[in-house]
Amino acid sequence: MQEFKRTVWCGEINKSHLGKEIWLSGWVNKRRDLGGLIFIDLRDRTGLMQLIFDPKSAPDVTKKAHDVRTEYVISVCGVVVERTGAVNEKISTGKYELRVNTLFVLSESETLPFQLDDNKVSDEIRLKYRYLDLRRFSMQKFLKLRHDVIFLMREYFNNLDFYEIETPILSKSTPEGARDFLVPCRVQPGTFYALPQSPQIYKQLLMVSGFERYFQIARCFRDEALRANRQPEFTQLDIEMSFVNERDIQNVCEGLMQKLWEKFLGYKINLPLARYSYDEVFLKYGSDKPDTRFELLINDISDIFKDTEIKFLKSVIDKGGKIGALAVMNKNFSRSELDSWTELVTKEFGAKGLLWIKINSQSEIESSVAKYLPGDFVSRVTPSICSSQGSEHSGRAPEGPVTLFVIAGEYEEAWTVLGQLRVALGKFLDLIDKNRWDMFWVTDFPMFEWNREEKKWDAKHHPFTSPQEGWESLDIGKVKARAYDLVCNGEELGGGSIRIHRADVQSKVFDLLGISREQAQKRFGFLLEAQKYGYPPDGGIAFGIDRLVMMFAGTDSIRDVIAFPKTTNGSCLMMETPSSVDQTQLSELFIKSAYEKK
Repeated sequence: MQEFKRTVWCGEINKSHLGKEIWLSGWVNKRRDLGGLIFIDLRDRTGLMQLIFDPKSAPDVTKKAHDVRTEYVISVCGVVVERTGAVNEKISTGKYELRVNTLFVLSESETLPFQLDDNKVSDEIRLKYRYLDLRRFSMQKFLKLRHDVIFLMREYFNNLDFYEIETPILSKSTPEGARDFLVPCRVQPGTFYALPQSPQIYKQLLMVSGFERYFQIARCFRDEALRANRQPEFTQLDIEMSFVNERDIQNVCEGLMQKLWEKFLGYKINLPLARYSYDEVFLKYGSDKPDTRFELLINDISDIFKDTEIKFLKSVIDKGGKIGALAVMNKNFSRSELDSWTELVTKEFGAKGLLWIKINSQSEIESSVAKYLPGDFVSRVTPSICSSQGSEHSGRAPEGPVTLFVIAGEYEEAWTVLGQLRVALGKFLDLIDKNRWDMFWVTDFPMFEWNREEKKWDAKHHPFTSPQEGWESLDIGKVKARAYDLVCNGEELGGGSIRIHRADVQSKVFDLLGISREQAQKRFGFLLEAQKYGYPPDGGIAFGIDRLVMMFAGTDSIRDVIAFPKTTNGSCLMMETPSSVDQTQLSELFIKSAYEKK
């Protein structure tokens, strides 16, 4: 067996090592044969170090180096000297090189399926050979960042006397959100575990157990429709506290965010953070996680059309709907551009249509409904237009052309489309200040939301969220929850709530959700029983770690900050999963597949 050592990392070599003999180990990043001298850039996770093989001083070793190729794993011994050639200012070790006197080839490498410095490799190839993709310095930097973020989190909560407690991965199926991933139990035929969508119930039970301050870096699983930045398995920071109110939890979280932003972005977040109600942000931005780095607010122009002759708008008003508009100033959209926005809104955002109204600087109107608009339309709509553009436009008429993008329909549906269109316009018009970090709390969420497909009320967050005081006397659609989300630059960083700790309140909430006592007992019997034995007031929150690290890394893909991610259809191209199993394994689990491969 070949002997090898490592006395120092490649990226750590500095002036103090000059004249000293050291051992390095790593991968051959690049090899240059100058006919006599051979230069090799050796790579480990800390950086690069140039090696020099001189046939005059070490002929046998230099001869051996002739056969070394890119991505071979080698170990070398030599003396650190100052570079005789040009200094490489791009790397920390660029002033030095190692004159090698001993070389061990620990492992050879075939030609890679792609070059590590090729930035145009397809995602499919990168994911298939993920172990090679992770050799890139950029990828290793992302995962090192992830480690540092999680380490800071653990350190922060330890200093606040939180306990990190692991909760089970094999758990009970309590379907009230996304689908569960199910795991058959061989020793109890016909029964199944479920992988946790979150540790929600366990952390509440830990509060019943008296631990009072809990956190966990928790693995979570959801069998739901995937998209570019969503994974079937993900990691979240899970927090729960007893004998607290909303502000107590929010203050703890704000302190953590301040530390994270300062350490990893060099950005000072001023505390306390602003707090806005759900109703307020949805009315202005059409979203419960708005990007507030640009104005372009939604205008409610329903009153302007209350006596309209335009049939489809009149129909919306008569049915109790709303008409909203985004006003883009000083941009003269072409007809083809307006058609493309209409196509986006109808095909991508699911709207029935988009009405545009152009107003030029002489207050002349161009629109398919221009002849049906009231004569004083411009003067009536101007105050709303100006207020939506920020304080600098307030109280004065627009100086240039204005284009109104109008959506009509049921309030939540129409405003949601307007919110999506607002973000798209903000990007297209380059309105977003990318140097800002706007972080704030959204509070006072609706407790319940109407499920149109199933014609029943669902929990807006989850069925253990506590309603606000006085909720019993309100219509179900007006009940507010003691829930809160932390939002930053259009992303929901995390969400949480104060939990229900009284059995009678929990029972009433289940009744409103249409969950019978038998169903509640079957799904959550252990929690309901725990409420009988001294359940403390508690609350918590969870943050998506993958998304946080993605923001700090400055990458647009969540897959860049996960070691072994899956594709948008849930596949791992490297491990070729999910995969079929033979009937013998299924028989042991008392399972017969009903799926027939076509």
